[in-house]
Amino acid sequence: MALFDAIRWTTRGLISGTCRPTVIGLENVPREGPFIVAPNHLSFLDSVIVQALMPRPVAFFAKAEYFTTGGVKGRVMKSFFEAVGSIPVERGEQAASVQALKTLLDILEAGNGIGIYPEGTRSRDGILYRGRTGVGWLALTTGAPVIPVGLIGTQNLQPAGSNAVKPQHFTMKVGEPLYFEKTGPDHSLPARRQVTDRIMDAIAELSGQQRSTSYNQSKSIE
Repeated sequence: MALFDAIRWTTRGLISGTCRPTVIGLENVPREGPFIVAPNHLSFLDSVIVQALMPRPVAFFAKAEYFTTGGVKGRVMKSFFEAVGSIPVERGEQAASVQALKTLLDILEAGNGIGIYPEGTRSRDGILYRGRTGVGWLALTTGAPVIPVGLIGTQNLQPAGSNAVKPQHFTMKVGEPLYFEKTGPDHSLPARRQVTDRIMDAIAELSGQQRSTSYNQSKSIE
């Protein structure tokens, strides 16, 4: 935890000092107990931003490649993502994705915070895509409050096709918690869809994005 706090505070200071972000609504994050952070997804850096700026630790999925890349760069990435509590997931592996959801469930049941992108992967055209129902499953299974987050302008931090990060102002809006009845894992797909759609409505209100009724077709987990 000491390493986590050190990395989080260092990253927060770096982001705040170079990007001067506007952050609204941190008081909406519960001070104790489990919670689910549900942001829109525009940039590779979104998870890092949310993990650094939230008042409590938030565990996100991360591509398994971030933990297995060789060389000095690979070791640095692995150390960072392990320190902030990221969960490695193989891209395109349905079984691995299911196991990752169960891992998130364990974190929530321990009274901690997790983050999940309802869109599944980042939007490269700025449109807010239809939410996948994993977030609804977690909300109904655990009864944990869902904290919608609208990220605005984070796509400008790392232009498409570039590995370089360009400090830019961005905004992170944290919405009021959404509460859903705890049903456990035995609930209907329509109920899960209804919860997911309500979460996406809240994200859209915060982010101001144009919406799509279709899913983002990329299967990668970012």
